[in-house]
Amino acid sequence: MGMFLGIDAAASGLTAERLRIDVISNNIANSNTTRTDAGGAYHRRYVVFEPRERTPQTFEQTLMRAVGLSQQTGEGVRAVSIMEDTTQGPLVYDPGHPDANAEGYVEKPNVNVVAEMVDMITAQRAYEANTTAISSAKAMFSKTLEIGK
Repeated sequence: MGMFLGIDAAASGLTAERLRIDVISNNIANSNTTRTDAGGAYHRRYVVFEPRERTPQTFEQTLMRAVGLSQQTGEGVRAVSIMEDTTQGPLVYDPGHPDANAEGYVEKPNVNVVAEMVDMITAQRAYEANTTAISSAKAMFSKTLEIGK
């Protein structure tokens, strides 16, 4: 049913943004972790998204999409993977720290708490926008049913 495609797209956004918020929260929680199970300091993680695409139903839809003339609306998003940022964190001189190297430097996590908070606010706003889209669709469906009475 075509009328539920908007809700489906917004619901996929809700799921994706919730995962993003969880990953950001984990980054903030580990912003001072200098020793992980894998060894070394914690490295921030981020979510990689890609657009969801439905397979075209007809030859005409396939052709229109192939030549870029498709008037089809967005069909949502999905999380493809959670990647690790492998850049080295800052080195801090602290020879008494248990995780210090031979020169006395400790690698701190490469997590910038301010940037993570900005990302979290962005993810929360995107989540709110998707809930608003679902509420608007629900209101439109209700009005449509009232017209039919």
